Amino acid sequence: MTTTVKPPARAEWTVIALLVVLSVVPLVAGAFRLGELATGAPVTADNARFAASPLPVVLHILAASPYCLLGAFQFSPALRRRRPRWHRASGRLLVPLGLVAALSGLWMTLFYAVPAIDTGFLTVQRLVFGSAMAAALVLGFVAARRREFARHGAWMVRAYAIGQGAGTQVLTNVPWMILVGEYDQLSRALLMGAGWVINMAVAEWVIHRTLRRPRGVRRVPERPAV
Repeated sequence: MTTTVKPPARAEWTVIALLVVLSVVPLVAGAFRLGELATGAPVTADNARFAASPLPVVLHILAASPYCLLGAFQFSPALRRRRPRWHRASGRLLVPLGLVAALSGLWMTLFYAVPAIDTGFLTVQRLVFGSAMAAALVLGFVAARRREFARHGAWMVRAYAIGQGAGTQVLTNVPWMILVGEYDQLSRALLMGAGWVINMAVAEWVIHRTLRRPRGVRRVPERPAV
């Protein structure tokens, strides 16, 4: 005989905690930007585009921040099983939040007068990943409506991975700044792109390990009765 052993909840909460931590730096940066706009901070070359057209960046920050934080809790299978209504309700909130974050990011890439260092290959990457995030959210929503839940989960993981790009980009940019110093247009584009690529690689690993394989539980032999 065998006895079912549930995976430890601690591992799930560790994943959630790491995702929340990954969201902290972009969240703080977004809060700082909102503070600048709200208080009428002096206009500089760094913030002139935001001061001239604040709505897109405000929408982006107000959508991306809760998307990353709330989305982290969707990675708990136990929470999804025990509170399916919460999972559905938060999902209905996450999809529009993610779409606003992706579409506002695309708008800023296309129409803001960005610094020269953020043009070229980085612009192409932002357009590709922003469009991919929006598409993944739509495909995930459609899959859920069709009750194709494995496919729904896979697309939502991909969308979240792209949305968390800003957090991972902190990890790819900071070591370069410490060890090398300033970067040129190409090195900045490669470092930013590395953040998205790392997240997408992790996302595909998660999908392969947990969503595309049949769900199972660890089993251990039951001790014989005395």
